[in-house]
Amino acid sequence: MPTTTPTTTAVELAIGGMTCASCAARIEKKLNRMDGVEATVNYATEKAKVTFREDVAVADLIATVEATGYTAQEPPPVRPRAEAQAQDTTDPDDELRPLRQRLLTAVVLAVPVIAMSMVPALQFQYWQWLSLTLAAPVVTYAAWPFHRAAWTNARHGAATMDTLISLGTSAAFLWSVWALFFGTAGMPGMTHPFELTIGRSDGAGNIYLEAAAGVTAFILAGRYFEARSKRKAGAALKALLELGAKDVTVLRADGREETVPTDELKVGDRFLVRPGEKIATDGVVVEGTSAVDASMLTGESVPVEVAPGDTVTGATLNAGGRLVVDASRVGADTQLARMAKLVEDAQNGKAAAQRLADRISGVFVPVVIGLALATLGFWLATGSGVTAAFTAAVAVLIIACPCALGLATPTALMVGTGRGAQLGILIKGPEVLETTRKVDTIVLDKTGTVTTGRMTLLAVHTADNTDKAEVLRLAGALEHSSEHPVARAVADGAASEVGTLPVPEDFANIAGLGVQGVVDGHAVLVGRERLLGEWAMELTPALKRAKEEAEAAGRTAIAVAWDGEARAVLEVADAVKETSPEAIRRLRALGLTPILLTGDNRAVAEAVAAEVGIETVYAEVMPEDKVDVVKSLQAEGRSVAMVGDGVNDAAALAQADLGLAMGTGTDAAIEAGDLTLVRGDLRAAADAIRLSRKTLGTIKSNLFWAFAYNVAALPLAAAGLLNPMIAGAAMAFSSVFVVGNSLRLRRFKAADH
Repeated sequence: MPTTTPTTTAVELAIGGMTCASCAARIEKKLNRMDGVEATVNYATEKAKVTFREDVAVADLIATVEATGYTAQEPPPVRPRAEAQAQDTTDPDDELRPLRQRLLTAVVLAVPVIAMSMVPALQFQYWQWLSLTLAAPVVTYAAWPFHRAAWTNARHGAATMDTLISLGTSAAFLWSVWALFFGTAGMPGMTHPFELTIGRSDGAGNIYLEAAAGVTAFILAGRYFEARSKRKAGAALKALLELGAKDVTVLRADGREETVPTDELKVGDRFLVRPGEKIATDGVVVEGTSAVDASMLTGESVPVEVAPGDTVTGATLNAGGRLVVDASRVGADTQLARMAKLVEDAQNGKAAAQRLADRISGVFVPVVIGLALATLGFWLATGSGVTAAFTAAVAVLIIACPCALGLATPTALMVGTGRGAQLGILIKGPEVLETTRKVDTIVLDKTGTVTTGRMTLLAVHTADNTDKAEVLRLAGALEHSSEHPVARAVADGAASEVGTLPVPEDFANIAGLGVQGVVDGHAVLVGRERLLGEWAMELTPALKRAKEEAEAAGRTAIAVAWDGEARAVLEVADAVKETSPEAIRRLRALGLTPILLTGDNRAVAEAVAAEVGIETVYAEVMPEDKVDVVKSLQAEGRSVAMVGDGVNDAAALAQADLGLAMGTGTDAAIEAGDLTLVRGDLRAAADAIRLSRKTLGTIKSNLFWAFAYNVAALPLAAAGLLNPMIAGAAMAFSSVFVVGNSLRLRRFKAADH
């Protein structure tokens, strides 16, 4: 009996209460223990991406997270934009305000405690008691989030970064209180017995109030700047989501204009876009001409001219005339929504190196607590005294930092993918980054990728005593009545050169040969040379030579004649994009070997390759055989990237080690690609690979720093070479460094910007 694969559902949960990477590791471990559940928890984005069987309820997932000591929420229901904005009155600064208040309290009170402890001139009689008075609010109120999180985790039998901070600061504070009340630390003239503790002066006694207060202040500062930086890291995605128009003017059947929220638009609605307004959703222009600025979506600074029949994208800006647009996609189906979803999915992914870091973070805290106890025992066993042993153990607790490990990949991904979205480059996930480092060959589909994908009038060769403008006017008028792609190219080229075209009479389409008709009293023929032969006309030697040269270059040659004489030869071809030669140079500079792949005949393919600077050409390849070309290159040991935009490229894009889909192409191609280039400029392929490699480099440098920091810092602390306060500052800096290093990706610029 055949077995059926159970259907699965995916959900994204917003997780609350995480304070470090070990928190994320615990939640992920608990969720993955559920039968039929696969989960990935991202500390930086504070989200869990969960795939689960249909027999598992979302409520069960939330209950599991809550049983672990954290909060979880389902995504909010989709609401109309206007309603959502009316109800969303939260200040984006609300999240940071409590943290900032605790930080200010800690800094104001900790500075004098540290100063009195370190500067002998400030140590008046019984100064220790003032230090206790000032340090108490720091260790209780300011450090309360650490203690609360540590207690919550302890109730669930777990330990996190907050456990280490709470243990370290509490131990230092309580030890100091004991020494003040029951020891000799409250008496003047006591010297510090542990000489390895740096920066202490005579009179400090056995108290560590400056360590307890200073560590709290430093770590709160680190958390605050980390939170601000994480918000900046996600700013690009937030800006992308907010690009869309809020309201739209819909044209009703009775001719009325009605302004409604964009969320109420339906497929098939016709809406008005005035100059200076944003286009509300994806659609097709049915009336009007204009220039559309798509820079906010594609990174392309030059506005695109649109006319009836052209597609437009939601959130782009109408920079010219009045347009009427027929809505073709709304809501989650629009290009803007799909871009945002791609970016968000990429940010929630994890690279292999990050999974290793997460596994380490999961056992990191218990190991550190064990190391601190071992350090305490070692110093006591060697006879160094309780103070020496205590100082080293506290330093071990405070300097350890799994947070940097947890932030290394997600912050770089957040910034890198967000910056890519601003430049019209969509990266599907962290695995893609690793592939971009390895690729050495890039296969380029010709039509729509290297070339414009549409026939264009490239040249006009005229006979003696024939005016070029007259040729274009008569030939263009006749071709304007034909729907053939070559005819459209001639008509469009003629209209752009001479303006308004006359209307022909007695128009006739001669199948396989061309068209004929009367224009302004002239009997005009436009088509193959054979068409002229049927009317007993021949091309002049010069025109014959021009035709042969055009065909040798892979172009289509069209003869034009009127009033019994051959007058001109027109050259039509799928024109190479102006930016393609520069793109090929940039791809070569990245160490990639470009290869042209096309179903066109070899003459056309080689002419295009020569124009852009490609040496290797695969021509006359059937769509189903494109995969075989990619496989054959891979069999040679190459790592292959593929750039394409059509349905017939989808399989090859999926087969390639790295698929780059032109966003101007089909949905099938975009779905199969690893990177999507929103604008149809091949230079974006070079920018995408460059950005991906730079993001990968940032991830690796972050992970190196995070591992190296902990490997170096823990032995130093265990050896008693670090004051606990300095250890706290170093720990806070390690997380801020990783996030700050990731934020440098915001400065990445496309080569043409």
